[in-house]
Amino acid sequence: MEAVYYAARGNLRRLMRLHPQWTHQQYAQTVGMSRGWVKKWKKRLQEAEPEDEQVLYSRSRARTQPPERISQTVIDRILQMRDEPPEGLRRTPGPKALLYYLPRDEQVHGERLPRSSRTIYRILQQAGRIARRQPHEQEPLERPAPMSQWQLDFKDASTVPPEVDGKQQHVVEVLNVIDEGTSVLVEAQVRADFQAETTVEGVAELFVRQGLPQVVRLDRDVRFVSSPSGSDFPSALVRFCECLGVGVLLCDPHHPQQNGFVERYHRTYQEECLAVDHPGTLGEVREVTAAFAQHYNWSRPHQGRSCGNRPPRMAFPILPELPTVPDLVDPDRWLQVRDGLHLVRKVRRDGTVRVDLCELLRGSCPGRSTRGPAPVGAQTRLAGRPGAAGAQNPAAQRTPWTGRAL
Repeated sequence: MEAVYYAARGNLRRLMRLHPQWTHQQYAQTVGMSRGWVKKWKKRLQEAEPEDEQVLYSRSRARTQPPERISQTVIDRILQMRDEPPEGLRRTPGPKALLYYLPRDEQVHGERLPRSSRTIYRILQQAGRIARRQPHEQEPLERPAPMSQWQLDFKDASTVPPEVDGKQQHVVEVLNVIDEGTSVLVEAQVRADFQAETTVEGVAELFVRQGLPQVVRLDRDVRFVSSPSGSDFPSALVRFCECLGVGVLLCDPHHPQQNGFVERYHRTYQEECLAVDHPGTLGEVREVTAAFAQHYNWSRPHQGRSCGNRPPRMAFPILPELPTVPDLVDPDRWLQVRDGLHLVRKVRRDGTVRVDLCELLRGSCPGRSTRGPAPVGAQTRLAGRPGAAGAQNPAAQRTPWTGRAL
């Protein structure tokens, strides 16, 4: 290819001698090159000697001088921050976290700092701090609007020892609530008595303090849905949420990735809080959890797409105001949510009747632009019960809100 370009440049110099009055377009058509190419090489040929053959060769685009190197002081500080996490960070910082902390460090002020996490990654890899591995790419999920969709799940505080005459496991648990749109930790409730009733109470207190989201996503914990098979569905918690106009999404069985935001927070909470502080009592778990919640939301860089390597509350300093819990709650509103769904009743060999609740347990709740009731799966009509509670006079069945679970 170099020979072709060499010949084209030689022909251009010959045409410049024979036809100095030609335009760039005429030279380009004759040589078979672009006008930009003709303009560049015409200038070079005019600046060179008429018989200079070296000017016809290509010029390398490689750097004539190497770029300024990262100083050994910065490299040593990067490795030190990798070994000793800065500013109370309770995990081993990666390249992106170091890129966040490095400009804030006073020891490297005035030094040339890396502008890319790839440079820091290469430094860590050359120093043996990061082993080579194959990249794992995942398609990002479409994020909902901020504070519109929450994920709830329980996390066992495994550092609390079992009781001698009491619970042998799950002695203390934390109900974590993560917002899907911002990755903000909305709330973390620590209790030693999470049951179906106390879970409803905890969710009620959550709604009173934080407001009502559009949708909450739950797994199939019996404290959420009462029975994973749906024999006593809908549960008290599901009915309670629907009475407040909050939609409920249920994860499919054995699919924890559908609750991925709160599950990923559980790993962070375990590695950077419980495994570091080792709380042994209910009070200690509450103390370290409250401190870590503040650190997670305001100080710890979050590498999710929505946060952009910033703490969640730094990425979203202003959150939308959510609707408050109404003073009056219709206890029969959940019946309206399922009005119209056809269910299959099956008679077993022993004479009992089973209602197929698969459609109710699918958890397909589309995103809503209004605060209307959101279905869990679809809607159902209570056949043979035209006079169901609240159907004739819903207003007469309204119950004042007292802050306690229904």
